[in-house]
Amino acid sequence: MAGLVSLSAIPTSWAYLDESSDYQLQATRLAQLDGIPWGMAWFDDKTLLITLREGKLLRVDISNGRISELSGLPAISAKGQGGLLDIYALKVSDETASTRPFLFTYTKAVTGGDTTVLALALVGESGISRWQDLVVTDAVSDTDRHFGSRISQDSEGNIYFSIGDRGVRENGQRLDTMAAKILRVTSLNPLNVETWSYGHRNPQGLAFDSENQRLWAIEHGPRGGDELNHIEVGNNYGWPLASHGKEYWGPLSVGEEHVPGTVAPLKVYTPSIAPSSLLYYQGDEFPAWQGDLLAGSLKLTHLNRIIMDENGMPTDQEERLLSEMKERIRSLLIDDAGRLYFTTDNGNLYRLTRQEWGDIQQP
Repeated sequence: MAGLVSLSAIPTSWAYLDESSDYQLQATRLAQLDGIPWGMAWFDDKTLLITLREGKLLRVDISNGRISELSGLPAISAKGQGGLLDIYALKVSDETASTRPFLFTYTKAVTGGDTTVLALALVGESGISRWQDLVVTDAVSDTDRHFGSRISQDSEGNIYFSIGDRGVRENGQRLDTMAAKILRVTSLNPLNVETWSYGHRNPQGLAFDSENQRLWAIEHGPRGGDELNHIEVGNNYGWPLASHGKEYWGPLSVGEEHVPGTVAPLKVYTPSIAPSSLLYYQGDEFPAWQGDLLAGSLKLTHLNRIIMDENGMPTDQEERLLSEMKERIRSLLIDDAGRLYFTTDNGNLYRLTRQEWGDIQQP
């Protein structure tokens, strides 16, 4: 498809014209946040909860951009790639409740270094309460990289969260550690945690396709070799034995591209796009995107649309959007109408909408 042509580059809004489509795209900045906004979840239809990797939870009113910081977080080890990471809204029976349950992933200082933790807490207008560390993983390392970690949920309510190899490659093939795994939580009370897949380097995108009942993950390769994988129970996704990437210190392959007993990725990105998130799109705002996967790109600064076929599997076709913004897209979320919200490492929160020809809004 044709590249996107910038119509406006002022601080509050970006407008784009895609000459190959029958509509225009407009990315409107809703808020400027003081930090790296890592994860997002809806509190209600006009309020977003946004985690800052630096260790803050913000409440953002998208109608006016008003921001407030919520108190009640535990001690968070915010260094390197670690900090307060993902947030995920659990379903509630009472949509008017003043406090609501959310899952979090964050990094915690423990003996021997830091580790990735899955936690549960209630969040309300006044702050955070009843914080509970559910899974303090044994993915402990003194490195400050490859924590993962995204959260997703399937149609039956099972929870999945991803953990990177923690900078220790051997963890990819070890079965006696939670590092380099995607874990499944089938029950919170009593807590039941199981290893779902292994052989992962650093999966920072996780999404469940509710139409075809498939779990997808997208992860960082080394120098090249980012992967999109269809995650199935018990599979070994190869890291570090199987990899399409190169060593950072030289032009040597990290592993073999094909290794018996491992599952090959369905998509490989060389050069790396540095995928930071993954979203299964269902909505009315962008009808052509229905059933596709969207990923944020940190390195190449674009929104990556992975076009799926009629069976819900990835095709060779992709679309790279919003690259002219030159911002590292970190997290993705949609509202009930299918409008896309995304954050960038510059601290910006945007809403992406469709505008019919001639109706583009100039600020």
